[in-house]
Amino acid sequence: MHIVLVEPEIPPNTGNIIRLAANTGFHLHLIEPLGFRLDDKKMIRAGLDYHEFADVKIHPSFEDFVLQVQPNAIWAFSSKVSRPYQEAKFSTNDAIMFGPETRGLSQDILAQIPPEHRLRIPMVAGSRSLNLSNSVAIACYEAWRQLDFVGAKL
Repeated sequence: MHIVLVEPEIPPNTGNIIRLAANTGFHLHLIEPLGFRLDDKKMIRAGLDYHEFADVKIHPSFEDFVLQVQPNAIWAFSSKVSRPYQEAKFSTNDAIMFGPETRGLSQDILAQIPPEHRLRIPMVAGSRSLNLSNSVAIACYEAWRQLDFVGAKL
C-alpha cells in the first residue's frame, strides 16, 4: 500500500509518517512542493532512526505519482467530504492520500478522485480537522487491518 502526502508543510508530521511507513511496510510518496527541506532537523527527530527503513519517494506532481506508481485505487481523505473512511474496501496497491496541513486537498485533486473514494474521518460537531500524522495513522491501520496485517509480526 501507499501513503501519499500532497505538498506536506510541517516537518514533524512527515517525520512521524516516515516512522509509520517504516513500521507498517507502506510506501510513502511526497508530492512537491514540500514546505521544508528533507534534512530538516525537526523532521529527522520525529522520524527517529526509521528513515533508513522507510521507502520514501518524491514526485514533482500528483500526475507523476499516478503515472509512476499506477495504484489500484486512490482514497482521498478530506474533512470536506461526507463518506466515512470505515466504508472503504481497501486492497493491495491502493493509495491513501492526504493534503497539506493548512488547507487539505485541493478541489482540482479531489475532482480527479471518484466520489466514492473520497473519505472523511469522523469527528465531533464543530471540529475542523485532526493532526495529519494522526489521520494518516488511522487510515493506514484500517487499510492494513483489512489486508489482515500482511507482513506484520503478530
